[in-house]
Formats: sequence, C-alpha cells, structure tokens
Amino acid sequence: MKKFRDTSSFGKRIEYSIIGEMLKEGLDVYTPMVDDMGIDAIIRRSNGAFLEIQIKARAKDITFGHAGLFAAIRHRKIRKNYFFIFYSQRMETKWIMSSEEFINESVVNKSGKNKGKRTIWFNGKNAKKKTEHTKPQFIKYVSNNFNRLK
Repeated sequence: MKKFRDTSSFGKRIEYSIIGEMLKEGLDVYTPMVDDMGIDAIIRRSNGAFLEIQIKARAKDITFGHAGLFAAIRHRKIRKNYFFIFYSQRMETKWIMSSEEFINESVVNKSGKNKGKRTIWFNGKNAKKKTEHTKPQFIKYVSNNFNRLK
C-alpha cells in the first residue's frame, strides 16, 4: 500500500470516504469550500435542521497503542448542532460524539506546545496479543452507521 505524502492528504482522503458513506446511507451532505471553523461537512436532517461535522482520522501505520489517540484538538466550548466523527483506520472503528460529549469525555492539555487543546484516547491495548480495543467508557460512541446524525 502507498504511503500518504503527509497527514493532511490522508485526512482529506478519509473525509471524502466518510462523506461517501454518509451519502450511501441517504444523508444530505454538503461540504464547505474552506475549513476554517473545524467544519468538514454539513448535514441536513429530515426535519430541516443542520449539523456541522468535524472528521478526525488515524492511519494504520502509527505507533502501536495509539490507534484511538486524537490529540491537540481546538474545541474550547460546546457548539450546538456540532458533531465529531473519529475514525481509526487500523481498528476499523468510528466513534461519533456531539460537541458536548467530546467536552465531557476529553481532557485539556495542561502544559506543552498544545496547552489548552483537547485530547481523547478511545483505545486500550493488549501488548501480549498486540491488539487494540475500544475502552469500555467509549463503546457507546462506536458506530457502524450514521443513525445518530439522522
């Protein structure tokens, strides 16, 4: 398999892949021309309401144990009608969370270059078996479809 030139090209490929999955499920999906507010897609629900979606992804070839680590995310306050879709390529898992759920479940970095940004670590690991799994407290966010967004 080809290596991606950089993380942004990988991220963009996954964004389009997930948007394609949403379209296959019948969601009305719109993509902004620029990504300056952390919005990768906009979904129109059947009731006419709109959701803003931020998609974050982790590649297969990252350090063992880090497949569900999403760090240095700028998200200071709850945003109404805003959702995150987190995807781990190696774990083949998607987690869908509202802005409020993300705020409640993530931690704020207290020091370093990413001070003030948020981190969430969805996975645990079994070093003997060389496997990664969703931590029990995050199983409720695992999703094989996009029903939460409909």
